[in-house]
Amino acid sequence: MKLIPNNPILNYIFFNSRSRSIFHTLICGLLAVSIFLPQLAVARRRHFSKPAEPNNTPTTEACSNNNNNDISLNSQVSRVASNFVLASSWMTKPNWGLDNIVETVGPYVYAFLNRTSWPNINEVAKQARVPILMYHDILPEKQVFFDVTPEELEQHFQTLKENGITPISLDQLMTHLQTGMPLPEKPVVLTFDDGYGGHYQYVYPLLKKYGYPAVFSIYTKGVGNNVGRTHVSWEQLKEMVANPLVTIASHSVTHPADLTVLPPEQIQKEVVESKATLEANLGIPIRYFTYPAGKYNEQVAGLVQAAGYDLALTMNDVDERFAGASDSLLAVSRFGQSRLQDVIKQAWGGAKLPSWKTGFDFASPVQKTDMTIDKIPLILVSGGKPITIHADSRYTVKEILARSNTNAVAAVDGGFFSLKLLNSNVMIGPVYSQVTKQFIPGSTWDIQKIAARPLVLISPHEVRFIPFDPLKHNTLEGIQAEMPEVTDAFVAAAWLVKDGQSREPSSFNGLYGFDVARYRAFWGINKKKQATVGVSLESVDSISLGKALVKAGLQDVVMVDSGQSTSLVYQGESLVRYQPRPVPHAVALLGSPATNTPPCVLVQNKTKQRKT
Repeated sequence: MKLIPNNPILNYIFFNSRSRSIFHTLICGLLAVSIFLPQLAVARRRHFSKPAEPNNTPTTEACSNNNNNDISLNSQVSRVASNFVLASSWMTKPNWGLDNIVETVGPYVYAFLNRTSWPNINEVAKQARVPILMYHDILPEKQVFFDVTPEELEQHFQTLKENGITPISLDQLMTHLQTGMPLPEKPVVLTFDDGYGGHYQYVYPLLKKYGYPAVFSIYTKGVGNNVGRTHVSWEQLKEMVANPLVTIASHSVTHPADLTVLPPEQIQKEVVESKATLEANLGIPIRYFTYPAGKYNEQVAGLVQAAGYDLALTMNDVDERFAGASDSLLAVSRFGQSRLQDVIKQAWGGAKLPSWKTGFDFASPVQKTDMTIDKIPLILVSGGKPITIHADSRYTVKEILARSNTNAVAAVDGGFFSLKLLNSNVMIGPVYSQVTKQFIPGSTWDIQKIAARPLVLISPHEVRFIPFDPLKHNTLEGIQAEMPEVTDAFVAAAWLVKDGQSREPSSFNGLYGFDVARYRAFWGINKKKQATVGVSLESVDSISLGKALVKAGLQDVVMVDSGQSTSLVYQGESLVRYQPRPVPHAVALLGSPATNTPPCVLVQNKTKQRKT
């Protein structure tokens, strides 16, 4: 889209200084800043004039060549102008107020400004499943098994199209990995290694035909070298990089079989000289590196970092991963092109960013997420409207839902209950449920022991967690004084997460078994202000669980009845691996389950660098 000089809306914005100036300036300012923020998200390390000496230990600050900072200025200005036109269309919609604009743009700006420190991968991005597909030569007749014919490549592209897959650029992936910003629903990154002649002859025309972006990894000594297999020339590369679909990555100077066995000064030459040569010949900054044969170690990665690269691609035939599951931005994993059919079935661009709405979100669809954080396997179910169910006896949570006639999509076992009788539904502390519409106070003897534990209050519009006061909160009038529209209330065991922070051992006030590994059930509110229920599928102590839930994006979480009571039901099925004991109380989520968002898997980020 280009700026239209005679656009009446733009003329109104820029030339009538008295016309809604503050509103317009804010919109246009946010849009303009958002254009440059993707660059800021990666251009965030201190720049030096020359790389570190090869014998020095690589520093945490990366070096970079900053000679080409003005190369892409024109394209950035063009994109700013395009977004101003977009802003003009927004302003013609009278039903769009300032709150709508801030809610739409604000989360993205916030994500950019709160990106994860380089080279770490954002916790939210780890939940997505973005495959990077790796191709080598494209030939009419294959010479080795991993060659691909032009016909096969077009069939691959057609498969992507038919399955709703969206190829994205490496710039988009980089921003996603640092900020957690969502990508298209089913993304993929296409990469082509070694700069073969078939890349220009066959791949480049197909990219233009389908509109697919791709990454070409070039080792500089191969450019124009047609001994054996053909390679692209500098003229062909210049033509390709003029197209925004093409990203060029350095693939070293000579494509050594194994960088890890070379002396440091030779490694440095391979990574520094190739970058400089590509930048000098193509007139563009080279921000990405691809390890030849995927082989690297800590020393190689450190020199790649010191050379000023923002991201490095690797490969490992026995350990192929989605991008978010990579060790770091200096070792982003890829899949061989033969895995295309498998990985596109799992591709997922990640969850939406938390809303900037001022209220709670009780209208979003209920969605299940499987994740593993810090080696703790978890299931979280978020969304919908939260309610509690106080049954007339003890049942499994699955039975409680079936008997409640609430059409709840999911539920977790709720508060603690008395063990005096096998069929008792007496709770520890006061309980109020919108299903029964009955407030039942806690016994005088019990409530003195649970002072300061989290009292959960639910209304049609909000959830609050406040310290339980036996003198104030053991009557309906008492909890209504805290929340006039309260519909549900119960006392939980302890905070696992409070105000986005995990809790210290001292905050549990000697709660029995809080530091022992047990199955744990929990419920709370995530950073999107959605109700969330969940369980750990393996035994874990409360402190470790709280830390994991913070990484999972929870804002406030309380522990409910755990151990053998731990139970989670989703769409009528129990998700725990054992038969949980009957309970009289459950926290449930009402709403329709999402049908278009697959479950996601979060894999623990390893601390050791993988050697290949």
